[in-house]
Amino acid sequence: MIEQTLSIIKPDGVKKSIIGEIIKTFEENGLKVVAVKMIHMSKREAEGFYAVHQDKPFFQSLTDFMSSGPSVVQVLEGENAIQRNREIMGATDPAKADPGTIRAKHGSSIEVNTVHGSDAPETAETEIAYFFSDLEKFS
Repeated sequence: MIEQTLSIIKPDGVKKSIIGEIIKTFEENGLKVVAVKMIHMSKREAEGFYAVHQDKPFFQSLTDFMSSGPSVVQVLEGENAIQRNREIMGATDPAKADPGTIRAKHGSSIEVNTVHGSDAPETAETEIAYFFSDLEKFS
């Protein structure tokens, strides 16, 4: 099934100048970029995006990190894009991520793990709409 998913290259990935490498990894694994832009989330925007985690102990540090510098937000499309993206990213904790995954190669902690990806179709729809209008997506 062809799906779309949100992908974020987090501030650490942008700072390391590995945007192109990450996008190439997605493309080489069958995912097509159908929307992309660089943004710098405010603290309030990061809190809104991660609102589902507002009661968790890591919420403040996560939103501080996500608002600490520019990120690249993109919509990836392809066969089973949500699951495929999650496989390419690797486990949330880079120390537990499979070798060769983006997080294993570039992440440094559970929060500073270079990339974000939607975890379900409903989440993907909400997350994509947070950053992109339909006029910004080119399937």
